[in-house]
Amino acid sequence: MLLRRIALVLAGMMALSVVLVFILRWVDPPTSAFMIQRWITAHSEPGDPPYVYHEWADWDAIPAAVKLAVIAAEDQRFPGHGGFDTIEIERAWERYRAGERLRGASTISQQTAKNLFLWSGRDPIRKGLEVWYTLLIETLWPKERILEVYLNIAQLSPDTFGVGAASWRYFDRPVMALSSSDAALIAAVLPNPNIYRLETPSATVQRRATWIRRQMAQLGGVSYLNKL
Repeated sequence: MLLRRIALVLAGMMALSVVLVFILRWVDPPTSAFMIQRWITAHSEPGDPPYVYHEWADWDAIPAAVKLAVIAAEDQRFPGHGGFDTIEIERAWERYRAGERLRGASTISQQTAKNLFLWSGRDPIRKGLEVWYTLLIETLWPKERILEVYLNIAQLSPDTFGVGAASWRYFDRPVMALSSSDAALIAAVLPNPNIYRLETPSATVQRRATWIRRQMAQLGGVSYLNKL
């Protein structure tokens, strides 16, 4: 009886997650799990509100250069994989076996699933849920929607989420006015926005932005987005 109840609860949770992801294909999420966590944490820290800066930017308002820069920086095989980059996973595993630190190989799809629905950390439960939600969004959303949501919820500073808010806070203009250089700087801080800062880009961030601009050109420029 207990196992049956557990199975029913799990089945219900899975069904609810499917419905939620299906709805979010068309409904813009007003917040994310990571934003909520930041808002809660900030209440225990000194400082006044707002604790979270976020402004939704529609797909058509986001410059192609911003979309391309994030793909070039984070997931160059994004148009072609089904949510998981097996090539990068194999490379990460080979480097680990060779004695290097195990590095993540998360795709944009995985990061979207994690940031939108889950919490930070590496525990097995979270990783399992990340796989589930990644499969859901890859099945139920087109690539353009996955990238649109990611660009709107990605953390770009300790309290700034999404390119809409970042463009006003750090470039003093709307997202549609961002240049290719601005786009590369935004993408450059994504690996660790608590260390890499847009307000005072370090030499490391500047070098990474230069590398991203080269990668954007090597991918063929904004025409690469036609593969989505």
